[in-house]
Amino acid sequence: MPDDRVVPDKPVDRNVEIAAVSDIQISGGAGGFRAKGEDLVAMSVLTDEVAGDTLKTALASHKFLAEPDVLASALLNPSGVAKFEAAMAMALDGPTGLTATSAAIGLRGDALRATKLAYEAADELAARRLDASRWMAGLAVASAPGGVVAAGLATGTAIAADVYTNYDGDWQKWLVDHPGMVDTLIGMSPGMLSSLGVPVDLASTLDLLAATYADGTADVKYLQTYDDGSGPHNLRDILLGLDERNSPTNKEPSNIDVRIIKDANGNVTGYIVDVPGTKDWNAPWDPKSANDSGVNVDAMAGNRTVLQQGIEQALRDAGAQGSGVPVMLVGHSQGGIVAAQSTSDLVASGYNVTHVVTAGSPVGRIDIPGNVQMLSLENKGDIVPHLDASDNPNTANRTTVTFENQTGTIGENHSIGGYRENPGQPQDQRVDRNYVAVAGQLDQSSDPSVRRFLDSTEAFTQGGPASQMRTYQVTREGVK
Repeated sequence: MPDDRVVPDKPVDRNVEIAAVSDIQISGGAGGFRAKGEDLVAMSVLTDEVAGDTLKTALASHKFLAEPDVLASALLNPSGVAKFEAAMAMALDGPTGLTATSAAIGLRGDALRATKLAYEAADELAARRLDASRWMAGLAVASAPGGVVAAGLATGTAIAADVYTNYDGDWQKWLVDHPGMVDTLIGMSPGMLSSLGVPVDLASTLDLLAATYADGTADVKYLQTYDDGSGPHNLRDILLGLDERNSPTNKEPSNIDVRIIKDANGNVTGYIVDVPGTKDWNAPWDPKSANDSGVNVDAMAGNRTVLQQGIEQALRDAGAQGSGVPVMLVGHSQGGIVAAQSTSDLVASGYNVTHVVTAGSPVGRIDIPGNVQMLSLENKGDIVPHLDASDNPNTANRTTVTFENQTGTIGENHSIGGYRENPGQPQDQRVDRNYVAVAGQLDQSSDPSVRRFLDSTEAFTQGGPASQMRTYQVTREGVK
């Protein structure tokens, strides 16, 4: 069910240049259909209470029909008492009396609950229908005699004609202009595999693919601790911290950090874990780093990865386990997948995970605990969020922000977009791009879902002057 709220494009008052980011749309969260569904449930509870109180009043009032004084007065004024009894009975049990009113209010409460269930069922059916249609398309293509070859030739010819006619032969630009093709092809793959005689869906296909990668055990090396000032002050700063971990300016080999946010008195108020994206694209028989293809597949299949092990050990080392202090996980691409997948396990292990931020990550099929607030940023021209062939759930605790930033290249559309030196400009001239740029615009947003998320991050954005950064290198044991 569509649920997009458009945020007007606004300039951000800052001494940096901002690359064009437009067509920002927001779904889910406090302003989404599911949140409104929760409001319907709350209203139905209140309605039930009113119905119950009304019924109690009606039942209690029946005693007046047999009140001894009323019955005794019938000897003196029989017609008057008869009229009173009739009027009282009508007020209590007539078509518009208290008993009927109580029943009507109760039915209204049932209707509110039914409306919520109808919204949820419509969303679920739409998602399943789309999955099923893609699966059937894949099966049909692969099952027809020469179907794969014929369909591939026909489709490839049509696409090639479009690429060379309208894109000057630039395949990359065509792909980022048609990211939905990624959803379609991935959604068709289980049906195509099923044509071989082993019925599978997307989840079991991921399980099979994940089984070809051996994940192993994490080797976590603490690198250093340094002052982080007062830490981040807004969503833009949070994304800039992630960008720094993705491409550290000091070139240290870290691939995880834990920012320890402290208030003016030195008390820890929050922990932020930054998890960058994929660094190595490798085959199953050639395991690489804790940021390789195997981690991508394992995390999307719901498995515990070496990178997740690294997150857990880094947080434990920083003192977060069992402290009750809020934890925020922030990840780009693969880092977002692992952050989302890690959340339930971390909560079960005694970490107070309250927030997750993902940028350019396919997380639509990953379950998140209902008490964890999640914000997902997705560039419409970024093909990576399409790798799960699924829209993100439209729930009260999950807000998805999509935006337009078409650069014509896969890499730039997917980049975090932290500020860079602008060639030919002074050293301090910086440019916000892509995910960092949209984060800066969201800091100015009045959308209810965005505001609820940002307003709830005070533990991470209101630090004092003594916040710290701890950096770690996570590798696979036995793999250099």
